[in-house]
Amino acid sequence: MILYEKEAVITVIRFGIIGTSWITERFILAGRESEGFILSAIYSRTEEKGTSFATKYDIPKVYTNLEDMVSSNEIDAVYIASPNSSHAEQAIICMNHGKHVLCEKPMASNVREMQEMINTAQKNDVLLMEAMKSTLMPSFNIMKDNLYKIGRIRRYFASFCRYSSSYEELEKGNIPNVFNLSYSNGSLMDLGVYCIYPMVALFGKPQSVEATGVLLSTGADGEGSMVLQYGKMDAVIMHSKIADSFLPVEIQGENGTMVIDKISSPQDVKIRYGDGTIEDLNRPDIHKPMYYEIQEFIDLVQTGQGESSVNTLANSLAVAEILEEARRQMGVKYPADLL
Repeated sequence: MILYEKEAVITVIRFGIIGTSWITERFILAGRESEGFILSAIYSRTEEKGTSFATKYDIPKVYTNLEDMVSSNEIDAVYIASPNSSHAEQAIICMNHGKHVLCEKPMASNVREMQEMINTAQKNDVLLMEAMKSTLMPSFNIMKDNLYKIGRIRRYFASFCRYSSSYEELEKGNIPNVFNLSYSNGSLMDLGVYCIYPMVALFGKPQSVEATGVLLSTGADGEGSMVLQYGKMDAVIMHSKIADSFLPVEIQGENGTMVIDKISSPQDVKIRYGDGTIEDLNRPDIHKPMYYEIQEFIDLVQTGQGESSVNTLANSLAVAEILEEARRQMGVKYPADLL
């Protein structure tokens, strides 16, 4: 429940969750590392699945009607981990009922949906934040704090390529969710966004975007590459769900190169200088990777702040614009784009 001190400071945030996938399970385990986190309810389309999930994670209340859950006084915030195509509609319903929203990436199918979500958050004076964990992890702060050491930055390179077993299902004639246009899915939205969001958080919105990709039988992208221009530096991004890559991330400067183990969950950060020396910037993480985004969200709600200073709404909107332009160039169109 919500407890009030003399200054009416909220000390505990009661969450409702939407979604019963593996990422929701990680969210719960990470959230329970925070003293400000309480899990009060779950929404599922089916009573059977919702009850099974609630039993496994000791969730008090199960709803099969979203309006009922967000109309109740049992929750303060909602974590949304449904398919991408459902994010905007569900988030808007939650926010119109005065609930704060932490929404999985990518937060919307397109720019129009993103702007509608932002407008709704502002109209209802509630917090809306994209659940991009990497930019709130301690190692990302290390990256930002030490960028000056590598001098003038010339290139950002990020790769996230992970072969998906769902591709084998597609080859058999099935249409797995991850390659289903109806769910606003594909390699760019599932993996490429992990490369784009940190880039925007570090360097802002690029001046131009060039994107190519390989489209699969469903019309979704299986892999792709991007070159983004920032004037005196550029960014190169590769993403794939039909092939693996083991390349580290690099931020290349005139005095040295920052090397990061993986952009989706950075933990190993080093600087390799031109003279051959290596500076290890690692600092061990105390918590699970998703803990930091959850704690950021809880802190913002507790202090009455309407927006994260890291995962800002402006950053989320810029990322949505990049994703939409990349999809346009690749020829990927979602049903949500036609509404």
